[in-house]
Amino acid sequence: MTAYKFFVYVLAGWSGFFVMALELLGGRALGPFFGTGIYVWGAIITLFMLSLSIGYLIGGALSARRPSLEKLSAILLLAVLTSLPCVLASNPILEFIFDRVPDPRYGALSASVALFFLPITVSGAVSPYAVRLLVEGLGTSGKVAGNVFFVSTFGSMLGTLLTSFYLVLLFELDQILWGMMTISFLIGAAGLVFHRGRTPHVATA
Repeated sequence: MTAYKFFVYVLAGWSGFFVMALELLGGRALGPFFGTGIYVWGAIITLFMLSLSIGYLIGGALSARRPSLEKLSAILLLAVLTSLPCVLASNPILEFIFDRVPDPRYGALSASVALFFLPITVSGAVSPYAVRLLVEGLGTSGKVAGNVFFVSTFGSMLGTLLTSFYLVLLFELDQILWGMMTISFLIGAAGLVFHRGRTPHVATA
């Protein structure tokens, strides 16, 4: 495996880690305002599934327009940018919604949309874009897609396990978020700096 392909897989795997870790942390963020009942998790999971599905569509559409590793890295950096409200303004946003939405079910759903819709939608674009970068011929598309979604889902598993078993016990919520955003920034910046000008092979029959 070339360094180029390995880096694309790293981007896909880390994106999966980031999404699931953020989902778990979202439950902790909403808990003090809306509780930790099934409706809170229902709201979070619903929002994450919706955001990811939209992100998949966007990533697939973007990958058809001169795809490059630089653009994939830029998507990861955009996910960092759209995650900033989660650490810089989560309490004001949650307090605003809590004061204005009396039903905790719809309050939790509104809070999930306000905090997580953009970063998760952007993150969802990573995997389909990564598939396009790695496909070298039409005959390899199925295998590449399987590999990418394996790596992405494996990253999601690690994000779930490490966040729930260890990170929440060792660090504050904001510290975990800042740490993940810093890693995302470093990976995205590395893609821009070290792989500028690289483009994937055009898929052929």
